[in-house]
Amino acid sequence: MDQDLPVTENETVTIAAEEEGQRLDRVLAARIPSLSRSRLKALILAGQVTVEAGAEAPARRTIRDPSMQVKSGEVVMVTLPPPEEAQPKGEDIPLTIVYEDDALIVIDKPSGLVVHPAAGHATGTLVNALIAHCGDSLSGIGGVKRPGIVHRLDKDTTGLMVVAKNDRAHRSLSAQFADHGRTNQMRRGYLAFVWGAPDRPRGTIDAPLDRHPHNRERRAVREFGREAVTHWELLETYPGHDGKPVASLVACTLETGRTHQIRVHLAHIGHPIMGDETYGTGFKTKISRLGPEAQAALGALGRQALHAYLLAIEHPDSDTADVLEFRSELPGDLRRLRDALAAENRVPGPKRSK
Repeated sequence: MDQDLPVTENETVTIAAEEEGQRLDRVLAARIPSLSRSRLKALILAGQVTVEAGAEAPARRTIRDPSMQVKSGEVVMVTLPPPEEAQPKGEDIPLTIVYEDDALIVIDKPSGLVVHPAAGHATGTLVNALIAHCGDSLSGIGGVKRPGIVHRLDKDTTGLMVVAKNDRAHRSLSAQFADHGRTNQMRRGYLAFVWGAPDRPRGTIDAPLDRHPHNRERRAVREFGREAVTHWELLETYPGHDGKPVASLVACTLETGRTHQIRVHLAHIGHPIMGDETYGTGFKTKISRLGPEAQAALGALGRQALHAYLLAIEHPDSDTADVLEFRSELPGDLRRLRDALAAENRVPGPKRSK
């Protein structure tokens, strides 16, 4: 008996006037949020992208140059080959599952769990765990059958993550995260224990980010970087021995989702996250202003004090844009840090805005 051939899919984009002159891979990445720019570049190089110039020159031609400058009115078609079998292997890694259905799974990620296999972390990742847990119900948009990772948390950041289990959910969630709640109801909230205390109850950090000029593993505020916006609100202030604020708890919400965004932005305004060895090393001397309990709790933490406590998404399979909202309590190590800081006189922040 003949087997059914794998079905290919196409994504079609018509170039807008304001996009004329931009790079092909950059435009496609902006217009097709479910595909990463690196994935699109690989598809272009593999001859899977064609361009039709429009009514005047309807002939379709294959494009193999990711940097080609597009023209207004061109119709670009991206052919998505059938996904290959998963390369990472499933591993029996325990997961804290907050919610699961046929379309998606929401987990409460612990500290130390890497999201995706990479150099130095070939196994033991969230993807390995999800391949084992989800079986054949996996997204193939990235070119390989694997869970649809639409956002990430740093290895040592704890909290809520949503993962797509099929291609439809992957596309929907990717679009929501690309939009960052500007036109939909998706929200992400984080709790961060930071050094010092802001001088006002709430604010917005609007500072573009790009790779650090001297260290590609880090990010930095750069004048011509990618747009990055973080909103923050002061929740609690913790005085030191001298009565002056030594630390505080802030809630952050994201309007964009750049790598290390909250960590870099809070350090940029002079309040790096406690325990952050990458962006807060200049504040180590402040540890002496903490009491013995807080010093011990911070020393035992061994990571940045950052937790993704809130996640709200529109369900991919809902015609009425049903919103799923999840909240995660502080994990044990951060609860101990908060209790120790609060034991040395906690000053509540202003009443939270609704």
